[in-house]
Amino acid sequence: MPLGSKCYTVGNPWYDGGLWYRITFFCYSASVVTEKKTWEEALEYCREHNDDLASVGSETEMLLIQKELSKQNTTEHVWIGLRFLSGDWLLMDGQEMDFEAWGEEGKPSCPHAKMRCGALQVAVGRKGTWKAHDCEERLNFICS
Repeated sequence: MPLGSKCYTVGNPWYDGGLWYRITFFCYSASVVTEKKTWEEALEYCREHNDDLASVGSETEMLLIQKELSKQNTTEHVWIGLRFLSGDWLLMDGQEMDFEAWGEEGKPSCPHAKMRCGALQVAVGRKGTWKAHDCEERLNFICS
């Protein structure tokens, strides 16, 4: 498991049990990068460091990412692994889009060519939301 990874139990508080006790858990590693890069540069940076731009595939992942973001001073929006390709929004790690967190404007069905990259609004004290953003804008980003 990579340094900085965290494992969480699902639906249970921390438990110090014997080896015989089975629990459901998952591991998730997210790192906030405070360098400002375009979406493509951010993707390349993450992949060069054996990661990918973070895909926010569940409410739990959203909460964990927001927790990491709360520890940093970042741009108002940060790049995530969300991109409009072939007529649909896709998570770059191949996950199904079972979870969506679009803001008040909703999910753009046919965004302008420059606005086809997904960013997460950093929202202190409230839920963050996704937004279609100009791919050439330089933002901080999250690798996972």
